[in-house]
Amino acid sequence: MAVLWRSFSLYSPFHLSVPPKPIYSYSSPSSCTCSSSSSMEAPPQGYRRNVGICLINSSKKIFSASRLDIPSAWQMPQGGIDDNEDPKVAALRELKEETGVSSAEILAEVPYWLTYDFPPEVRAKLKHQWGSDWKGQAQKWFLLKFTGKEEEINLLGDGSEKPEFGEWSWMTPEQIVEHAVDFKKPVYNKVLEVFTPYLH
Repeated sequence: MAVLWRSFSLYSPFHLSVPPKPIYSYSSPSSCTCSSSSSMEAPPQGYRRNVGICLINSSKKIFSASRLDIPSAWQMPQGGIDDNEDPKVAALRELKEETGVSSAEILAEVPYWLTYDFPPEVRAKLKHQWGSDWKGQAQKWFLLKFTGKEEEINLLGDGSEKPEFGEWSWMTPEQIVEHAVDFKKPVYNKVLEVFTPYLH
C-alpha cells in the first residue's frame, strides 16, 4: 500500500493517501475483554488503569500519531489514570500532555473497561520501565470533539511530560485500525463500533 508523505515538522500534520476499504471488521482472533463496570469501579485484576481518547475534528476524522520509539506504530492518545483520579479528568489531562490540545469537549464514553494484553516482549520492556509487572491495560475510552484550531496541536505536549509522538494525522476509522499495532486492533475495533453513531 502506497503512503504519500508530505514534509512535516514535529508540530505539523501530514496526510496519508490510503485507498478506503469497504468496511472494517469488529471481529478478531486477538483478545479484547469487555468488562462491564462504571468509570470508577475497579478494572480486572493485573491490568493497569488507563484512558483512551478518540479525538475527532469537524470532518469526523480521528486524530492519530506515530510513536517516537516505534515510528511504524500509530495510535490514538492514551495514558495512565492517577490514584483517585476520575477517568474523564485523566482523559483531558492526557490529551493536553501528549498533544497540547485543551480545546476539546467530551461527547461520549465506552460504558465499560476494555482490556488488552501486552505481548511478552512489550511486557518485559514495560516492567523494566515502570517497575511493575502488568498483564496489560484496562482502558476507559472517551470520544472528544476538537473545538480549537490545528495550530494548537503540538506534539511536544504541554511540557509536563517527555514527548511520545513524532507525526500526526487525521484518519478514517479504517486507517486508525490498519495503522495500529496488532495487539491494540481488537480494542480499537470495539471503540470505533461504540462510537460509530458519531463518526458518520
